[in-house]
Amino acid sequence: MTLDLDHFTPLLSFGGGLLIGLAATVLILFNGRIAGISGILGGLLGVTRRDMGWRIAFLAGLLSAPILGRFAGHPPVADIEAGWLQVLVAGFLVGIGTRYASGCTSGHGVCGISRGSARSIVGTLTFMAAGLLTVFVKRHLLGA
Repeated sequence: MTLDLDHFTPLLSFGGGLLIGLAATVLILFNGRIAGISGILGGLLGVTRRDMGWRIAFLAGLLSAPILGRFAGHPPVADIEAGWLQVLVAGFLVGIGTRYASGCTSGHGVCGISRGSARSIVGTLTFMAAGLLTVFVKRHLLGA
């Protein structure tokens, strides 16, 4: 394994992590809500009008980040080596997984672990193990 120094961005990555932590902290301190993206997005389907504003604002912030990055001279680079069908199936499976796990990597991995939630620690370890296993099988057993 080699380190791709052309795309090694420790300072930007650290800054991004700080911003994620800050956003999660602000949301829980001022709104009493966990910054779990699947819960925020899923909550738009059956929430009261009073609860909809902060959810839309949070998601708008997520969607605007790549646009702001482009203006700051750091356009997002996405290299997805899959077709639309694979992406749709993967998204569907992730959606099912977040429902079974009662949350996603942002809710469990960022907010749950920081609160010392045993369920979130187990959930995050499971997410990571499944990801590692999937990459291993795809690259080394299937040769793709």
